[in-house]
Amino acid sequence: MAAKKPEREVDAISGVETTGHEWDGIKELNTPLPRWWLWTFYATIIWSIGYMIAYPAWPLISSNTKGVLGYSSRGEYAEAAAAAAAAQSGNIERIASSEVASILADPEVARFAAAGGASLFKVHCVQCHGSGAQGALGYPNLNDDEWLWGGTVDDIHTTLRNGIRHAGDDDTRISEMPAFGRDDLLTREQISDVAWFVRKISGQETDDVAAGRGATIFAENCAACHGDNGEGNRELGAPSLADAIWLNGSSHAAIVAQVNAPKMGVMPAWGARLGDTNIKQLAVYVHSLGGGE
Repeated sequence: MAAKKPEREVDAISGVETTGHEWDGIKELNTPLPRWWLWTFYATIIWSIGYMIAYPAWPLISSNTKGVLGYSSRGEYAEAAAAAAAAQSGNIERIASSEVASILADPEVARFAAAGGASLFKVHCVQCHGSGAQGALGYPNLNDDEWLWGGTVDDIHTTLRNGIRHAGDDDTRISEMPAFGRDDLLTREQISDVAWFVRKISGQETDDVAAGRGATIFAENCAACHGDNGEGNRELGAPSLADAIWLNGSSHAAIVAQVNAPKMGVMPAWGARLGDTNIKQLAVYVHSLGGGE
């Protein structure tokens, strides 16, 4: 006689058969999956098989299956990149063949150049000048109208191309300030007095007696570069000392430190690294920040 199948236990509360599995008195119900869920699951299997046939899917030794449709996201990107390059080529050529000042005269090309310059700035310039070009202690703010070497788009282009004190460029911007204290050109007291005078001409609190003595020292040692009234000289890269914009600090101690042993910043000559077309775009962008002249 055939063995009798064991009877399935039915849960008294739910009325559903159990699987016969039990853990710590908890019995597992043999609840079937909903039909809609099963059919959806079967459909995804069929769809995945079709996808693997239609599109690149399986890796091979040196490549992969191509799929009967011949599509790939890389190919789509390559086509989009080629189309973008073709669309940009006209403006790129116009920038390359134009003087940087004349780019500003064409609004369409100027907008294109500024957009390209903004991208270049984020890659090459934010490390020193900040993401908003606001600068920091020792690094110039590019949003204001105070420029060491001039703020016209041509001036900015020259500074970007040749850099400042860049040893590898014969046309780099160069300015030298004597180390009046370190090289014993002025005494400690004279440096203190001239620092008080500089604070006076910039409209800050000062020691009037010391500033009076410092005026003579300034005229004899500093006015040749910074001007009689401390207005600066862009041809020499000498900053204005008569406003509220300070690269290395405006306190008496900071001015004393600068006169004693000056900090003189450097900037790479970007022309050789980026090429003239990119330098023109950067110049247009920096000029557009608000401080360009």
